[in-house]
Amino acid sequence: MGVKKIGEKYFCKICGNEVVVSKAGGGTLVCCGQNMVLIEE
Repeated sequence: MGVKKIGEKYFCKICGNEVVVSKAGGGTLVCCGQNMVLIEE
C-alpha cells in the first residue's frame, strides 16, 4: 500500500518508529526491511 495523503501516520512493527507524511508521493514506506503499517485513527 502506498502513501496516499498528507497527515497519514505509519508504524514499524519491529523497532516502533512512527512517521507522519508531510508530502505524499505514492511510494511505500519501509523500515527494518518491512513495509510500515498505516495507523488508522
